[in-house]
Amino acid sequence: MTPLAIRIPDGQRWLRVAARGWGDPLDTVFSEPRGGRWNPPGSFPVLYLNADLYTARAQILALLEGQPVRPEELEDDAYVLVAATLPGRQSVADAISARGLAALGLPKSYPRDEHGRRIARTACQPVGAAVHASGLRGVSCRSAATSDGTGRELAWFPARRSSRAKQVGRPVAFGVWWYAPDADQIFEES
Repeated sequence: MTPLAIRIPDGQRWLRVAARGWGDPLDTVFSEPRGGRWNPPGSFPVLYLNADLYTARAQILALLEGQPVRPEELEDDAYVLVAATLPGRQSVADAISARGLAALGLPKSYPRDEHGRRIARTACQPVGAAVHASGLRGVSCRSAATSDGTGRELAWFPARRSSRAKQVGRPVAFGVWWYAPDADQIFEES
């Protein structure tokens, strides 16, 4: 596998959905032992980020899937939205374009397989591990939280333990960001 490398724009604002009570929502330490979509348990740290408000909302819907509660019933502080930027000059694997997905051995229908079933994170974890081993700083991907893959996410692999995302502004309460028309508005006000 030879990932198709793309460069993410320097200074791009990324969004992180964080549960109430997380001490540092931009800390990657929690992703390492449990793993995630692009990192196997016990492997390497990853910071999972959303490219836009649409994808952040899709994350909430995915978290609540199968639960007897709707987003409108959550407390205003149940989740916060944190804006962040990453260190400059980050090259990542493309898991958005058909060509990028093919280079990773994933179907062009990702995040669904050719039969319309959601591709499991266990199928993506070895891909993420190979991308990490290649030296790329993450995976820019279609969101698995959206059934049609229209959302955009970044699984960022810090270069070293001291590499950190930089928080921009203050965290925004769920009751504010869930109903906001766009992220620019809520982060200009914070």
